[in-house]
Amino acid sequence: MSHRVVELHHIRMRWDNGVGTIQLDRPERFNALDVAMARDLRKAALQFARDPQIRCVVLAGTDRAFCSGADLRYVQEREHLDDFSYLHPEGATVKASYGSSFKEILEYLHSTISEIRRAPKPFIAAVKGVAAAGGLGLAMACDLVFASDKASFEWAYSKTGLTGAEGTTFTLPHLIGMRRALEMVFLNPRLSAQEALKLGLINGVFPFEAFDHEIEGTAQRLARGPTQAWAITKALMNEAMGMDRLDTHMTKEARHLAEIADTPDFAEGLAAFFEKREPQFRGVPNI
Repeated sequence: MSHRVVELHHIRMRWDNGVGTIQLDRPERFNALDVAMARDLRKAALQFARDPQIRCVVLAGTDRAFCSGADLRYVQEREHLDDFSYLHPEGATVKASYGSSFKEILEYLHSTISEIRRAPKPFIAAVKGVAAAGGLGLAMACDLVFASDKASFEWAYSKTGLTGAEGTTFTLPHLIGMRRALEMVFLNPRLSAQEALKLGLINGVFPFEAFDHEIEGTAQRLARGPTQAWAITKALMNEAMGMDRLDTHMTKEARHLAEIADTPDFAEGLAAFFEKREPQFRGVPNI
């Protein structure tokens, strides 16, 4: 397959010898996702997942960041808009809110993650910089995760008083066990690539300067492999790990995150984030 590149909204798609690369390309915002970027990420993932000529897919970011999750500035600015009715099957009028903004983004991100898990081919997360919140979720959804020696991994949701989403509350306990997963939630350590490797979050670490070359070599190696057999094996392992429950679980994640985003704790967390100070959370009962 000849080399080809297509530019979407901060998403670059590249075709190269059976390997499809999806690059998140919004470095000035640490590859944070607004709704248009999330929509085009889903489009790219779906296209490569279902293209029989693509035998391996790489999901990558830029030098400083893989992805930092949902764009909090976008969420803040969308609070006063009133065009969220389409998010509800009944078509009822929905009051603009932080929760509605998050739900708008999560509709696309969760669909992307579903495509990655169902895809009959390997998906590689190439984490060169920061993977936090939704970026952590996207990376953990992939079949293989490789990081540069300058990469870091962080739960990060609790910094602004949010619950987890993007499948993180499903994948993390499966990958590293309940104790370590809760440690990431409650203590929010920023894990280096080597620490993430030791925990079992990722498969390997490459030097930053050689990272792109190593990822390309690994992807080409996979593209030359018995992808039909691997597709069946991946499906069997998904079944063994209960991945058939992932979509239902992410629906719950989205609902709870949207609810918590409309509480005083998130409003305080969001204000503290942009004011670069420690938030003063009070706790929100009955969620």
